[in-house]
Amino acid sequence: MAAENTSSVTEFILVGLTEQSELQIPFFIMFLGFYVVTVVGNLGLITLIGLNSHLHIPMYFFLFNLSFIDFSYSTTLTPKMLVGFVWRKNMISYEGCMTQFFFFCFFVFSESYILSAMAYDRYVAICKPLLYRVTMSPQVCSLRNKDVKIALKKTLSRKIFS
Repeated sequence: MAAENTSSVTEFILVGLTEQSELQIPFFIMFLGFYVVTVVGNLGLITLIGLNSHLHIPMYFFLFNLSFIDFSYSTTLTPKMLVGFVWRKNMISYEGCMTQFFFFCFFVFSESYILSAMAYDRYVAICKPLLYRVTMSPQVCSLRNKDVKIALKKTLSRKIFS
């Protein structure tokens, strides 16, 4: 019987934008600026919608969730990329890579769900304005949000790395 290959991957070496050392600092400053603008903008929108009671309607409820997902989405990838611009040793462990990939995919699918809910909200507001208050009531939106939270808890309670 032939011997099987039993090697396993424990970490990955990341290559790409950081190969040219003279571009590392400009890229770091540029992407840090993009990241800071994204974080400040999304947290500002979350705070504004949360504090202003006039904005507690379905459209802003979905914008609140979209801002949270966008904040989480950018925080999943950008900090590791920024560290890669500064450190010479640009590596990530297998577990770290799979965790980052899991959250990246989770927030991509969550963003798609929120965008489809926002599209449906606008469809009802434009095409069926008399039924809008019934169809998109805060109770219905919070039930939909509750279903998403239950699905998230079930997903995260499963063992990610088996």
